[in-house]
Amino acid sequence: MMRISDTVKHLIIINVIMFIGTLTIGQGVLFTDWFAMYFPQNEAFKPWQIITHMFMHGGVMHIFFNMFALWMFGSPVEYYLGSKRFLFLYISAGLGAVALQVGYYYMEYLPAFNNLINSGLTSDQISQMLSTNKVLQGVSQSQFYELQQIFPIFNASMVGASGCIMGVMAAFAMMNPNAELMLIFLPIPIKAKYFIPGIIILDLISGVTGQSFFSPSNTAYMAHVGGALTGFLIMWYWKKNQFNKNRWN
Repeated sequence: MMRISDTVKHLIIINVIMFIGTLTIGQGVLFTDWFAMYFPQNEAFKPWQIITHMFMHGGVMHIFFNMFALWMFGSPVEYYLGSKRFLFLYISAGLGAVALQVGYYYMEYLPAFNNLINSGLTSDQISQMLSTNKVLQGVSQSQFYELQQIFPIFNASMVGASGCIMGVMAAFAMMNPNAELMLIFLPIPIKAKYFIPGIIILDLISGVTGQSFFSPSNTAYMAHVGGALTGFLIMWYWKKNQFNKNRWN
């Protein structure tokens, strides 16, 4: 069994501390309000959430599986790249994850928002109704439909290290394409070069269709795709432009 690497160990400790804070400070609500990632149009959004949401988790199983994956894939990647490059990869994947997820949200949000503006509602009225979940008097059926479409986006909060870990997994697959991996509920060995792209494709399908395969239905699937894509691009660039096979460490 591979010894846990230093940066991975510290990241796990930070995630556990943040999870304990979620359970103990302000009955979880206050801590989540501070550090979860909210949709930028929502008043609850704060700039630091772009980073802090990567260290938040929504439940025991959520943090357990994420930290298990971080240990399993993160340690070999860190030993391969070194601590500084690994941490850069990890945080960058998290940023890529939130960028793609929020960008996808805006693609759904802006058309409906513009329709509401064109129908005569003001930006303040729209924000008020989305924030309070109370429809103002005189709202038409078509306006109500548009509000229903963007209410979940406006009030969405995102937590978890999954985007970061997907980037690390993509890096692992590039480093060890023939390593054999297995799903817990499907104990069949699959090479990493097929296993990890397969997971990414399923996340992409889930993000577009809303159909969940393995994750809960409220999973930010596009964040997974964004994290994996960022990790792949960083590793591809490093391998192509900065290092040769004798200088990865």
